[in-house]
Amino acid sequence: MIMITDERAPQPTSRSHKSGPPTTNLKTGAIGVLGILFFVLSAQAPLTGIAGALPLTVFLGNGAGAPGAYLVIGIIIVLFAVGFIAMSRRVQTKGAFYAYVTAGLGRRMGTGSAWLALLSYATVQAAMYGLYGASISALFAGLGVTIPWWIPVLLTIVLIQVLGSLNIELGAKVLAVLVGCECAILLAFAVVILVTGGGSHGGSLDFAASFSPSAIMAGAPGVALMFAVASMFGFESTAIYSGEAKDPKRTVARATYLSVAVIATFFSFVSWMFVSYYGADHVVDAAKKAVVSGDSTSFVFDALSGTLGPWAGTVANILLISSLFAGILAFHNGINRYLHALASQRSLPVRLSATNRHQAPHAAAWAQTIMAIVLVAPFAILGLDPVLTLFSWFSGLAVAALVTLYVLCSLAVVVYAVRNRASGIWQLRIAPVLAGLLLLGVLWLVVTNFTALIGGELVTAVLLLAVVPIAFLVGFVTERHPRELLHE
Repeated sequence: MIMITDERAPQPTSRSHKSGPPTTNLKTGAIGVLGILFFVLSAQAPLTGIAGALPLTVFLGNGAGAPGAYLVIGIIIVLFAVGFIAMSRRVQTKGAFYAYVTAGLGRRMGTGSAWLALLSYATVQAAMYGLYGASISALFAGLGVTIPWWIPVLLTIVLIQVLGSLNIELGAKVLAVLVGCECAILLAFAVVILVTGGGSHGGSLDFAASFSPSAIMAGAPGVALMFAVASMFGFESTAIYSGEAKDPKRTVARATYLSVAVIATFFSFVSWMFVSYYGADHVVDAAKKAVVSGDSTSFVFDALSGTLGPWAGTVANILLISSLFAGILAFHNGINRYLHALASQRSLPVRLSATNRHQAPHAAAWAQTIMAIVLVAPFAILGLDPVLTLFSWFSGLAVAALVTLYVLCSLAVVVYAVRNRASGIWQLRIAPVLAGLLLLGVLWLVVTNFTALIGGELVTAVLLLAVVPIAFLVGFVTERHPRELLHE
């Protein structure tokens, strides 16, 4: 077991009064398994994944086989998590992907992977801001009030900055409430459909129609798998919080497996109940009608209202906004800790490693806030549709970067095991190899279907995908070898 250390990294300091030197250490022992689980679930934004992505998954993807796609990706991610967790027990440092890829493939590759992580998290957060602004604007429009989508986005960016600068316990409590509410209404719907055998809409429970191999591979399975990958977004943030976790070795492992199991099971079960509500033979038509109407969320909200009552649709619409807020806050915290880890290793300006009196990475929080403004501002200035451009473009880009990161991490685990003669054939060799091969297949499907995912514009697709290798190369090239800094 090793610990990645760096003689260049600033040593933690303490501060007893306001005029003392800035600290760089995060608050240890501040969060447990359930706390980390809520951060991960909020990054998934369950209601956003169901209301926002499920209609597109059914219509553009594999139809009634959408629930099976979640299980397939869940199995692949479990395989990936085996090596991921094994590394978390051997590499005791902050930064997750950055630390693990560095341990296996070197600092330059590690920093390149960290830039991929930042690209992935920053773009998916920006995408969520687009849907968030559009949802709030639509909510006010229903009340007869017209507001541009970017106004609530700007106000929320300020609020997120404030929350991100507070302590970790407050963040976990806020996310727990938001995630609990959105999961409750979806599970209430799912249980009613399960008990009634399909509800009163005319659907029925048909396991084979959603989970058989032929159902999963029907239509365009690549599109369905892409949205399934998006639903798993952020599970790896379990390791990001290792520096603040109670008993990191056990906490990270338990939180990772628990989050993957909960996410895959939840999305698969709930999506199956929506398919059962409409019926396997009619669900594609229902999804198409919702998407073509310009309000794809009606696919989910109409089902909720028809099953639980008219109140459910209204409440779900409000919870969708809170779901997006929870996800945005979770990604804000995750990006902060990546910036903090890179700055602590001097891969970014060291001032970004500074923490405040709450022992939160406030300097990194400011950098992340500026990053969010830079990504969102052009779409607002140019008057582009926040859903058709900001949300769809950056969602696809984020998934492409993330899957590339998973492949690199799987390779790093195997190389690390061979170089260090580490024991654990299954954990450090077989599982990572299988996960890497399967993830390469998923990446191929994402790339080949990317044009369809963003609306069919080839030039835009090429430009967006080009950002992935460019981001990696920037991190790779700008990372300096430790010996280079001895002359500073």
